[in-house]
Amino acid sequence: MLFVNGVELTAEWRGRVVHLVGLNFDASAPGFDKYMRSLMQLRDQRAHEIARKLYKRGLPENLYELARAHAGDSQIGRPHFAKALIELGKVSSMQEAFDRYLGQGTPGDVKATWPSYSEAIELISGAGGIVVLAHPTKYNFTFTKIRELMTDLLAAGAVGLEVSFPGVTPGHQHELIKFAQQRQCYVSAGSDFHSPDQRWTSLGRYPEFHAERLIVERLTAA
Repeated sequence: MLFVNGVELTAEWRGRVVHLVGLNFDASAPGFDKYMRSLMQLRDQRAHEIARKLYKRGLPENLYELARAHAGDSQIGRPHFAKALIELGKVSSMQEAFDRYLGQGTPGDVKATWPSYSEAIELISGAGGIVVLAHPTKYNFTFTKIRELMTDLLAAGAVGLEVSFPGVTPGHQHELIKFAQQRQCYVSAGSDFHSPDQRWTSLGRYPEFHAERLIVERLTAA
């Protein structure tokens, strides 16, 4: 079994949010400190705004502090607010917290500001790693837009895209593999597993597929 360093970075492309997977990089590279400090600051600003908006809707004034306690020294995010809401007895589950208070269109819906896709790619590439686009069909893009996105990512130094992940349809998977063949870029697969609380995916599970230029073969060669 081969283990490599991995990270999923959120980045902006033409004002839209995308997720980039970095693989086999040196986590001690100096650029990470600056990048992470910037992310921490952006996340903290967003968290204060979430707490302010929820306070105006009748939730406790110390909600930020409760969420920060759950985050510890890591980046604070909506899951920490969800845990605080469960602790307060305002909701009974993480899903309910997002449905009522933290998801899109709810009182705590605050747009995040993220680094650009080129910054994220430069960070991973500068640390000796490689970058692929995570779950391309989950951004509500047309396939024309996905091709435009991939053109920009490849030009910036990314090497490929995921073609197999939870929820991808056989038709979409076929189109993604066809694009990779046309552009001669690498393909990868992933379970998109983040936490046992997310019941819709399991660690290491994704639909079977057949394609050329597998990212795992490049990693093994490296």
